[in-house]
Amino acid sequence: MSVRRWTTRMTAVAVAVGTMLALGVVGSSTASATPGFCGISWGSLPKSAPATEVAPLVGVRGGRHQCYDRLVLDIRAGGADGYFVRYVDQVRQDGSGHIVPLRGGAKIEIVAIAPSYDDFGNSTFNPANRRELVNVTGWQTFRQVADAGSFEGQTTIGLGVRARLPFRAFVLNNANGGSRIVVDVAHFW
Repeated sequence: MSVRRWTTRMTAVAVAVGTMLALGVVGSSTASATPGFCGISWGSLPKSAPATEVAPLVGVRGGRHQCYDRLVLDIRAGGADGYFVRYVDQVRQDGSGHIVPLRGGAKIEIVAIAPSYDDFGNSTFNPANRRELVNVTGWQTFRQVADAGSFEGQTTIGLGVRARLPFRAFVLNNANGGSRIVVDVAHFW
C-alpha cells in the first residue's frame, strides 16, 4: 500500500472516530468521561455561565437526592442565568473580603449574577440566619450553607461540603418567568 493511500485511510479513520466521539457513539478513555458513583462524570473543576439576564435573588433552598445533595437559588421573575461556581480555600464576604467560616472538608463558592436587592436598593433576600441558610444537619455531602453577601449586582453563597467531590451547576427556567440556579454535589466520586 502506498504512503499516500495509507495516510488517506488513517485520516478517514481519525475523522470517523472524532465524529463518533462528538456524537457520543463511543466513549472516551479519559477519567473525566468515565462515569463514577451513580454514573456521575461531572468533575470538580469550576463551572460558569455568562449572564444574559439579571434579576434579584429571592430565596435559597436545598434537597437531598439518592446520588447528590442539591442547592437551589431562586431568582425573581425576569430571571437570571449567570453564575460562577468553584472550590476555594476560603469563601470571602462580598465587599469586605472577610472569611466566611464554613464547616466541612472543602468549600464551594457560588457567585450568582443576581443581586439580593431590587432596583431601589430594597432587600429581596432576608434569611432568618445568614450562617445557616438551609438546615443540612445529617445530609450526606452538605455541611453548611451561608450567605457571603451581595455587592455590585452579584450574590455570593458559601457551601461547606464533606470533601472535594464532583459537582455540576445549571439554570432552570420557571413557568412564572423567574429562574433558579442549581448546584448539585455528588455523595461520592
